[in-house]
Amino acid sequence: MPAAEHDRITVRALLARPVYRRWWAAAAISRAGDVLAGVTLLLLVLDRTGSGTGVAGVVIADVLPVLLLAPLAGFVVDRWPRRRIMISADLVRVALAATLPLVEAHVFAIYAIAFALSAAAVFFNPAANSLLPALVGERELVAANSGVWTTAIIAQIALAPLAGALAAAAGFAVAFWVNAASFAASAVLLAGMAVPGHRAAAITRGWLRDSLDGARLLVADRLLRALAAAQLLAALSAGAISALLVVLARERLGLGPQGFGWLLAAVAVGAVAGPVLLTRTLRGRVGPNVVFASFGLRGLVNVLLAVTTWPVLAAASLLLYGLGTSTGTIAFTSLVQTHADETVRGRVFAALDSLFQAGRLVSLLVGGLLADALGITAVYLLGSALLLAAAASGFALARDPRPR
Repeated sequence: MPAAEHDRITVRALLARPVYRRWWAAAAISRAGDVLAGVTLLLLVLDRTGSGTGVAGVVIADVLPVLLLAPLAGFVVDRWPRRRIMISADLVRVALAATLPLVEAHVFAIYAIAFALSAAAVFFNPAANSLLPALVGERELVAANSGVWTTAIIAQIALAPLAGALAAAAGFAVAFWVNAASFAASAVLLAGMAVPGHRAAAITRGWLRDSLDGARLLVADRLLRALAAAQLLAALSAGAISALLVVLARERLGLGPQGFGWLLAAVAVGAVAGPVLLTRTLRGRVGPNVVFASFGLRGLVNVLLAVTTWPVLAAASLLLYGLGTSTGTIAFTSLVQTHADETVRGRVFAALDSLFQAGRLVSLLVGGLLADALGITAVYLLGSALLLAAAASGFALARDPRPR
């Protein structure tokens, strides 16, 4: 039942509902499986090739499916039952993860499976995001998204080192079997979940042209255009900023591996605090200002990171960066869920995912070159400029959220 206008909606209250609890558990377990798969694949390829180039191949195999398949995935999500798509994606990943131990000696087979695992996630993620508005009320979306975001962050913090320890102690095969079991558990939870039907998108101009409608919608709608522009600018910053934090820690802050670990912990604390802040301060619907303000906060943090040589100030800044990332992501997702029509929601999410990954890939490729040529300070200042531009463009474009 929808919450009263004056009530504060909590994740705990939503978890008391069986349908949300199953969706939350399935989404959280599936994302935990993604973390396990990602870390174990990187370690396996590094073990087999011993080269950074080999590891880069896994990253490319992870990003390419989003760029190649997102339009098709978005159309499929809008055309067919979303719960079934999520179950199918999980079952495909069960088979892939269980197959990996049989081919772990062959690097190109590992790349192929890494590509296929990512391809399945390209269908699962927009389906999960598009299904949620059918399970909770519009004013409950921020809390609902906060629940799965918090769980995903905690899983990432805990499972990334656990995946490495499991592979080292029991071997890569056991790690992948555990990974397969996580996807199977997600599928079982979804299979027992009753969901209302959704209005399926009709094929109006052929499946290929309809698949590309996500990009058209991002251009045609004023608010979606503002979100997309800000998302791209932020992605052009995020890839390099995240990847080069270890360089910043060593060159500007004089920190070793342990100190770098504390910086990552600060980001994680902020990322977990963000959902708590959102659910305590927002009572229902989220507006675009929250999204664009989060970009501005991260831009200001990058300025501090670029100029400070004090580890404590850097850690405090990164805590704010994590808070800005989590609040912005949750608000962004909730805003798209409420603004995009049910019949096109999958294509909108898929188009936004594709845009983000394209920007992130460019950022990763260019960031290292710029750091070598101009220094790490210049890279962080450029990242700050991109994030502040994302905030400014978002505020300017979204003044009137009505479609043109």
